[in-house]
Amino acid sequence: MIIKPKVKGFICVNAHPLGCQKSVENQIDYVRSLPANEKPLAGSKKALIIGCSSGYGLASRVALSFGSNTQTIGVYFDREPTERKSASAGWYNNQHIENLAKDKSLFCQSLNMDAFQPETKLAAIELIKASIKEVDLVIYSVAAPRRYISSEDKWYNSALKPVGESLQSKSINTDKGLISTVDLEAATQDEIDATVKVMGGDDWYQWMDALNSAGVLSDSCKTIAYTYIGEQITQPIYGEATIGYAKKDLDNTAVKIDNLLNVRQRTSDKYQAVEDKKYAYIGVLKALVTQSSSAIPVMPLYISLLYKVMKENKVHEGCIEQIVRMLRTGLYGDTCQIDSVGRLRVDEYELDTTIQEEVMRRWHEINDKNLRQLSDFAGYKRDFFHLFGFGYESINYDQSVDTFGQEIEASMFEKNINEETENPIEGMSL
Repeated sequence: MIIKPKVKGFICVNAHPLGCQKSVENQIDYVRSLPANEKPLAGSKKALIIGCSSGYGLASRVALSFGSNTQTIGVYFDREPTERKSASAGWYNNQHIENLAKDKSLFCQSLNMDAFQPETKLAAIELIKASIKEVDLVIYSVAAPRRYISSEDKWYNSALKPVGESLQSKSINTDKGLISTVDLEAATQDEIDATVKVMGGDDWYQWMDALNSAGVLSDSCKTIAYTYIGEQITQPIYGEATIGYAKKDLDNTAVKIDNLLNVRQRTSDKYQAVEDKKYAYIGVLKALVTQSSSAIPVMPLYISLLYKVMKENKVHEGCIEQIVRMLRTGLYGDTCQIDSVGRLRVDEYELDTTIQEEVMRRWHEINDKNLRQLSDFAGYKRDFFHLFGFGYESINYDQSVDTFGQEIEASMFEKNINEETENPIEGMSL
């Protein structure tokens, strides 16, 4: 069938299999092109990635699999294709990663299940036991608008609202490319609590507790959850808002996980009296076009301005560049910035005073007439469509394709992967 983008509000409800393959291959190409001293380092050899549909979770799987030869198990929750309807992008993304990893004889399997549910945690544990036996890295990158808690038989819906006072701010109608105003009422306490339930650290802790109890974490296993903080323009919707409360809960959860895993070490037969270790990390990343950020008021306009300014200053990075730097300098290195509460920071280029001052200046000046002059709205839209496999010049979107992503001739990329006989990091001492 011929697949063209179908956009509803801030989301594209379909995806193009060839475009999703192209998106994955572009990220793999980047990782493979890096010199050895800039690769994401093989600090992890067996990783569980919870939330790998797209964005930073997907980039983590790419960086680990094709930059560090890491065996991965991924958890994502995406619609599978039918003969009359495409899959959602995450399904195509991970199917392609699995196929390419298989060509390299690299273990790479996935569970297409709701990460919030107990049965998903049990399924992941069983898969780990049956295959790679244990994991030395757990990445938590789940972004969802709501969560069902089976023990309560209750749905919790997140609310993207300010706390304390209502908010009126600039925004952009991404369909029409027009500046608009968004009015957001202050959240109720119930909305704050529900947002923390969905977007806070509770499920991350449940995953680590379940994995630890099942004995599938290595003694040195690390875990990281990704977050965004931002600066002055985004603070009313990120810091002083329901999301901000969820992020504080995420910080507290990292401490709880450290305590959990240090208790495990202290009760181990191999325990020696040493200072408690750091196991759980929060990784702070920059603002980028993701399926999550596109849904948050204020962010599309802010990101469009930020893209323009950072590209002009030659400091712009995408998901894959950010994740490679987070792994190389932070999680498995010691040159990453660490803030006062211990978070790993790779958002320093975005928060640079010169960058933020210029973004703020343009924020106040921007209107419908100068939108494309002051911002990179075109780049925002391009990255948005790339999330769903659309907008690649090399792909003929008027050509009929198989919605299952099958019966597609192997790309030159796949042929190059098959011909690759030497792994530059194989045999490194870890």
